[in-house]
Amino acid sequence: MRMLLMGPPGAGKGTQAKVLAERLKIPAVSTGDIFRANVKDETPLGVEAKRYMDAGDYVPDEVTNSMVRDRLSEADAGEGFLLDGYPRTLAQVGTLDEILADHGHKLDAVVALVADIDVLVERMTKRAHIEGRTDDSEEVVRHRQDVYTAETKPLLQVYAERGLLVEVDGVGEIDEVSERVLAALKTVTD
Repeated sequence: MRMLLMGPPGAGKGTQAKVLAERLKIPAVSTGDIFRANVKDETPLGVEAKRYMDAGDYVPDEVTNSMVRDRLSEADAGEGFLLDGYPRTLAQVGTLDEILADHGHKLDAVVALVADIDVLVERMTKRAHIEGRTDDSEEVVRHRQDVYTAETKPLLQVYAERGLLVEVDGVGEIDEVSERVLAALKTVTD
């Protein structure tokens, strides 16, 4: 199973990625983890990415694409993966297609966790308060939701047109959401 897990900030992607990867026996691959590992190991790509990250800039596509290509070429991803945080642009959709085609593979499914924006805002502001993150005000959280929606709408459209997209209610207990995702995956992979 080669799948993407998408969803707005606060939808529970990180939590679901761990649970689903374990259940499906595939690695959960997140761009955040890839960046951190490359920076920590001071790989040439990590050194380059760190320059942008330290300046507060987005890491350019070519650096991100190379890191994702390297990670998906590792042995544990040979039989499948759950990718979180990539692609973020239409250009990256094309690059991911190329990466998979180079290995004779294609994407099996794209799961989009969906939730009411007010639920997500409440969830994130509560989490920010608990973690003492004053930068996550309601206004900032709502803005991040708007940015996510604007950026990912074209990607979701592409994957829907390919018949790969399933939308799953991301609100509920962790196990409830996981079961919904697994049931939805059967509809696109059978």
